[in-house]
Amino acid sequence: MLRGSAALLRRLAPRVSGGGCGSTHRRLPPPIATFLQARFLSSPTTSSSPPSSSSAAGHDEEAEDRELPEISNGDAGARLSISVDRSGLYNPPEHSHEPSSDSELVKHIKSIIKFRSGPISIAEYMEEVLTNPQSGFYINRDVFGESGDFITSPEVSQMFGEMIGIWAMCLWEQMGKPAMVNLIELGPGRGTLLADLLRGSAKFVNFTKALSINLVECSPTLQKIQYNTLKCEDEHVDDGKRTVSKLCGAPICWHASLEQVPSGSPTIIIAHEFYDALPIHQFQKASRGWCEKMVDLAEDSSFRFVLSPHPTPSLIYLAKRSGWASSEELERIEHIEVCPKAMELTEQIADRISSDGGGALIIDYGKNGIVSDSLQAIRKHKFVDILDDPGSADLSAYVDFASIKHSAEEASDDISVHGPMTQSQFLGSLGINFRVEALLQNCTEEQAESLRTGYWRLVGDGEAPFWEGPEDQTPIGMGTRYLAMAIVNKKQGTPIPFE
Repeated sequence: MLRGSAALLRRLAPRVSGGGCGSTHRRLPPPIATFLQARFLSSPTTSSSPPSSSSAAGHDEEAEDRELPEISNGDAGARLSISVDRSGLYNPPEHSHEPSSDSELVKHIKSIIKFRSGPISIAEYMEEVLTNPQSGFYINRDVFGESGDFITSPEVSQMFGEMIGIWAMCLWEQMGKPAMVNLIELGPGRGTLLADLLRGSAKFVNFTKALSINLVECSPTLQKIQYNTLKCEDEHVDDGKRTVSKLCGAPICWHASLEQVPSGSPTIIIAHEFYDALPIHQFQKASRGWCEKMVDLAEDSSFRFVLSPHPTPSLIYLAKRSGWASSEELERIEHIEVCPKAMELTEQIADRISSDGGGALIIDYGKNGIVSDSLQAIRKHKFVDILDDPGSADLSAYVDFASIKHSAEEASDDISVHGPMTQSQFLGSLGINFRVEALLQNCTEEQAESLRTGYWRLVGDGEAPFWEGPEDQTPIGMGTRYLAMAIVNKKQGTPIPFE
């Protein structure tokens, strides 16, 4: 954490001893550099509010600090004058016993901003809103499905997980059918995708017997739901106990991050709608150049967006992303979103695939190029203000697939990146058309309607043309808004269906 301005000034101020007796001379240190004076003695940049009444009491103290007694260093007496500007220090309001309507998460975010005496990045705001250990959006609730805040592809139809299972089995065959393979899913949601994958591949015994399943999930609530969805049971073994999915008999472990998943075995990684929730930094073009967009407190203590008046550390990632873009692409935009966590995660994936073999499948909504301004908040299936009641809505942003590609290729020469292609192309090439036809041959009319609706949502574009129900329930196709990309070890060749 940053130390307060007062602490910094105390470190920078010279230490003065009293008395010049004897022959020992104490040399005063050189004056503080001009640029440091300008930095620490300037007026605050993040607040336009007039000074509060509580700061008036500090004026007399300032006067006392401005002049110190004469100090003798053996030569003619010198008079040292130090100016201390306390205007940038945070002066808390008078304590009130009135109850606050703010949630604990809102209070926490406000306390961070006040402690910093300035705004925080959108990335830090997103991290707190989504994964705060006590009140984060994903931590203590089930946010998926009709009763949640949004619906993902696995919740739409079982066919999605079945198609992902076909992709995983084909990759396993390209890897040489290893006797053990790490199947890793990042952000498994309710476990629906993996459950459909395992059910769909149950007849391929050699594949399911080779699986060691690892789920990267930070939410204890969702871990419990995944445990039940995957029909898990705990078994006693020689060195303690292990958790096994009764859907296929494979052992299952949960981890907080990809780094915690054991390495050394060929790996298949599934990342479906995981990248879109990683925290982003936003930059806006201003008269003085690119400035980072930040979250600050307004005078009425509500949240607001501001532009940072000074360069921020994340500019290094903006420079990196800009280096992957053409000058024409940069000239056309006024906003840029950059996701350092996505770059770092992709580098980890590329390193693991390079050393262990295997591949990763990334499916998300996004663009194959610079993302301009896509951050959105969804609550109960409706878009809401990003700063409204933090922690009650999901925050997500478009995935920059071009950035993922460059990050992977720079991380290792032993991997190859394929795609992106649209979700419609991806699922169609894997045979979803044949699967829906087979399912329609043996189902009720109600089930058939559900299958047609789910199929359109997965591969269609826009509103379904066949819908006869309520307008507010018209299926909206994800087929072109979602993209699929694969990262694989070069030794295995090109994965299907990216040939």
